[in-house]
Amino acid sequence: MTQTIAPRVRTLVLLLLATAGLLLTTAGPASAHAALTGSDPQQGVVVDKAPDQVSLTFSEQVALSNDSLRVLDPKGKAVQQGKPFEVGGTTYGVKVHSGLPDGTYTVTYQVVSADSHPVSGAFTFSVGAPSVTSVSVSGETAGGGVVGWLYGFGRYLSYAGFIVLVGGGAFVLACWQRGAGVRPMQRFVVGGWLTLTSATLLLLLLRGSYTGSGKVADIFDLDLLGNVLQTKAGAALVSRLLLLAAAALFISVLFGAYDKREAEEKRDLTFGLAIGGTVVAAGLAASWAMAEHASVGLQPGIAMPVDVLHLLAVATWLGGLSALLVALYRSQTPIESAAVRRFSQVAFGSVVALVATGVYQSWRQLGSWSAFTGTRYGQLLLVKIGLVAVLVGIAYISRRWTAQLADTVVRQGKRAPQKERVAANASGSAKAAKSAKEAGGAEDSGAAKKDGGGKQAGGGKQAGGAKKAGGAKGDGSKRAAQLARQQAAMDTARQKRTRDADPHRFGLRRSVLAEAGVAVVLLAVTTVLTQTEPGRTEEEAKAAKAAASSSSSSSSAQAGSGAVTLDMSFDTGGTDGKGVVTVDVDPARVGGNEMHVYVQRPNGRAFDIPEVKVALTLEAKKIGPLAITPDHITTGHWSASNVQIPMAGDWKIAVTVRTSDIDQTTVSKNAQIG
Repeated sequence: MTQTIAPRVRTLVLLLLATAGLLLTTAGPASAHAALTGSDPQQGVVVDKAPDQVSLTFSEQVALSNDSLRVLDPKGKAVQQGKPFEVGGTTYGVKVHSGLPDGTYTVTYQVVSADSHPVSGAFTFSVGAPSVTSVSVSGETAGGGVVGWLYGFGRYLSYAGFIVLVGGGAFVLACWQRGAGVRPMQRFVVGGWLTLTSATLLLLLLRGSYTGSGKVADIFDLDLLGNVLQTKAGAALVSRLLLLAAAALFISVLFGAYDKREAEEKRDLTFGLAIGGTVVAAGLAASWAMAEHASVGLQPGIAMPVDVLHLLAVATWLGGLSALLVALYRSQTPIESAAVRRFSQVAFGSVVALVATGVYQSWRQLGSWSAFTGTRYGQLLLVKIGLVAVLVGIAYISRRWTAQLADTVVRQGKRAPQKERVAANASGSAKAAKSAKEAGGAEDSGAAKKDGGGKQAGGGKQAGGAKKAGGAKGDGSKRAAQLARQQAAMDTARQKRTRDADPHRFGLRRSVLAEAGVAVVLLAVTTVLTQTEPGRTEEEAKAAKAAASSSSSSSSAQAGSGAVTLDMSFDTGGTDGKGVVTVDVDPARVGGNEMHVYVQRPNGRAFDIPEVKVALTLEAKKIGPLAITPDHITTGHWSASNVQIPMAGDWKIAVTVRTSDIDQTTVSKNAQIG
């Protein structure tokens, strides 16, 4: 049975790791807390006079580098001068050369948000009149490419190492202290420490390139590494390495001196290890909380301790679950049902803490029910909640197997005295037979003495036989040692077959293996979730942009320009089919007008689609639809000049967007023109 299970276990583990890798590979670039909420000049606007500087406003403070803000002319030449600077609050700017000629200019930005994630994007504005530009901003995404994939994989490994290290140590100390002397358990926890340490060093090396150029060649740039050490994320990684040194001391005591102590000394050492281990584990968890989502936004003073507790609960549950799996499949020392029951109680408490802290984090990061389905963060969170529910369901099955296993152990314990009596009777019979045999031998010896030594002439032969007997005795001792080792191996194999044949233990092993498999996928989803812009921030950024557009339109109307800006959300139903299309009509009067169309993803990034069409209809006068096919200017930007509007009125502006050969939709809004 064991030989049949082992290949299945290996196959399942490989499939789960492949699934986790696929989730990480398709995660895409990081998109985090900071979001662009406004700019001056505004996106897509046509200004009469070239500005002296370009400023951008974000939803939170960001960190700048020398190339964080760039302004490119229609030929792609940089026209900014000097370094980016802070204008005030969350607004940042860069000076541009004076006397810029007419044309369309592209503004690109790449900054690091307060929660340590890189944020990038681009938009255009025009001086005098729009023009064709050679600048493509489709590749302007931070945290992408090979370096971005490696960084995401490093984050996954760091979470996995933390869970194995903390959860495995807690399992041994709180549930199965005999496991401190079990070699597979030692290798398991030490492997978690090595994984977390290696992943932390990898993240430290990748950090500079990840938030900057994204080039593989910059990974070993010492200047970038020096800059990273001065950031909040760099300080968190260095702190994690220092805490891992303390964790190494904890491991050496747990699997060294602790296992060799007597029972009374173990009790005192257990208390010390529990206190020290908790402090180190909390410090490791804080190295994430102090530098990521919990450190910024709403209620950071409450969010960071809650995040630490959340991480500790996850590690205790999933790490202990993995340790139990190792004990059930790899350990030659059978784990007691009492240890499994203790872990079941610890896991239940961890799940309660996980749910409580998860509810708070969900409220903090989403802010509304609509964000569950309307934002990528909310959708990933729904997947995570579903996986946790599946885990809890399988854990319930494991608890039932544990109870049945405990009942079996109790019944076996009641039958043990009877077996001992039978064994004692058999042993007594064997001793009696041996005594009888020895008595018979003594009688034969007496008879030989009475024979009077008549066969003394054969003494020489007897002496030679004695020498041969001595050699045979030496060979016999070696043979006896070999037989003893073979017997011990056979006894161990017999015990393992007997243990594996227990249907309750076999059922527990299968359910725990299923839990561990779901946990691997859950960890991958969590890793992607920590790199995704929270739903609350995404919705606030959308609202800020809408308010800015509305304010701009109102101001323009009051100034007599009469420009109209319409934002319309669309969903073609296909892959990458969601977004927002913005239509600007200037000056929105009878006669010739300039029309600009912008297409953005829900997170605010411009992107291209195969086709955009616009139709104007004045339904009150039965005029239209007047078809307009704007020209593609740059990524996510289309423009049409001299759009003739024959009459004032409430015009319906319909935009047809096509995102693939078969996926398209039409959205519309009304606007007062003239």
